[in-house]
Amino acid sequence: MHFTLQKSKIAKQSTVQITGSKSESNRLLLLQALYPQIKLENVSNSDDSNLMTKALSSQEEVVDIFHAGTAMRFLTAYFSIQEGRETILTGSKRMKERPIKILVEALQALGAEINYVENEGFPPIKIKGKKLLKHKATLNAQVSSQYISALLLIASKLEHGLELTLEGEITSIPYIKMTLSLLDEIGVETLFERNVITVKPNTSHLVPKTLTVESDWSSASYYFSIVAISEVGTQITLSSYKENSLQGDSVLVEVYKHFGVKASFNNNTLTLTKEASKSEPLAIDLKNAPDIAQTIAVTCLALGIPCDLTGLHTLKIKETDRLVALKTEIEKLGGQIDITNKSLHLSVSKTLNEYVSIETYHDHRMAMAFAPLALKTPIIIEEAMVVSKSYPTFWEDLKSIGFEITK
Repeated sequence: MHFTLQKSKIAKQSTVQITGSKSESNRLLLLQALYPQIKLENVSNSDDSNLMTKALSSQEEVVDIFHAGTAMRFLTAYFSIQEGRETILTGSKRMKERPIKILVEALQALGAEINYVENEGFPPIKIKGKKLLKHKATLNAQVSSQYISALLLIASKLEHGLELTLEGEITSIPYIKMTLSLLDEIGVETLFERNVITVKPNTSHLVPKTLTVESDWSSASYYFSIVAISEVGTQITLSSYKENSLQGDSVLVEVYKHFGVKASFNNNTLTLTKEASKSEPLAIDLKNAPDIAQTIAVTCLALGIPCDLTGLHTLKIKETDRLVALKTEIEKLGGQIDITNKSLHLSVSKTLNEYVSIETYHDHRMAMAFAPLALKTPIIIEEAMVVSKSYPTFWEDLKSIGFEITK
C-alpha cells in the first residue's frame, strides 16, 4: 500500500506516546522465557517483538521469524540450550541472505549442535537443544552486536557461565552494555573488562521483579528529524524516556543539537524544541548507533546541510543494503550522495523534486526516515505499512501532529 504525503505543516505543540524499545523488549522477552518470575510492562507492540513472543511460546518444530533479524540471532542461542528439543529456525527470503555463521560457530564452540538446512552460513538452521558444558568462546567484535548479545542472554543458564573474548574493534558498544545492564538488573553477575565479557552462572533463583521497558529511541529519531526541519519554536513531547538511557540511539540528543533541536527531560517525558540552527557540515562516526544513519542523512538533505557519516559497515546486512538504498532514493529526490562500504557523503542540494516515489525495500527505517521530508516537499512512500516491523502506529501518530497523508 502506497501513501502520499502532501506538503505539510505540523502543530506548534504536540505530544506523542511511543511504546517500549524493540531492542530492550526482545532482550527482556528472552530473559523472561529463561526466568518466568520476571514481569514486563510497556513491551514494544512491534512486529518483531510480537514474533519474538510467539516464537518463545511455540511448541512447533519449525519456527518462522519472517523479517525479524534480532529474533533470528537471539533465538538461535535460546533454542541451543532447550534440552531435548529440535527446532528449525527459518525466516523470509531476505532473512535467508543474512549471515548467521559467526554466531553459529561461537555456539558450536560452546558445544551446541546446529546444522544448516539450505546454504552454509545462512538460515534456515536446525538446532538440537542440549546442555552446553563449555564456557569459552571468541567472536569478531566488528560484526553485529546482536551476535554478542545473543550469547550473553543465555550465558547465565550455561553450566559454567560464559567467558566471551571479542577480537578487533568493538561495534555498537551501547547495545552490548544494554544487554549487560539488563542482566545486572535481574540479578545476573557480569563483568566487561577490556575485550573480555564474563557472565557468571546463575545457581540461585532470581528474585521476582517487574521491569518497565523504556520507549524506543530509534522511533524517537523521526521526531528529532521533524523538529529539526520545522519552524523555530516547534515543540514535540515524547514519552516515556530516561535521561540516562541504556539505548545507543539516545546519542540523538547530542547529534541533533547540530540542527538546533533542544532536548529536555521531565518525569520520563522528552520535549524537543526547535531553536536557531547552524548550517555547518556534519561529520560523525555512527559505529555505536548505525540505525539512525538514514534519519540523519534525510534531515541533512531537507536542511541543505552536507554530511559525512562513517562507521556504517553493519548497514549492508540489515533488512536491505541500507547504504545502496539511501543513495538510490536520495538521488531520485535530486540529492548528490556518494557511498563506500562503511560511509556516506551527502552534498548540498538546492531543491527537492516533488512527488518522488520512495521505495522502502521491506525496510521499516526507509519508510520512516523519509517521511519528515513532507515538511519540505510532497512525497510518496511505497509499501508504507512496512513500519509495523518496529512502529505500527507511525502514520496515525504523524497525522495527529499535522501531517497530511492519503492512501
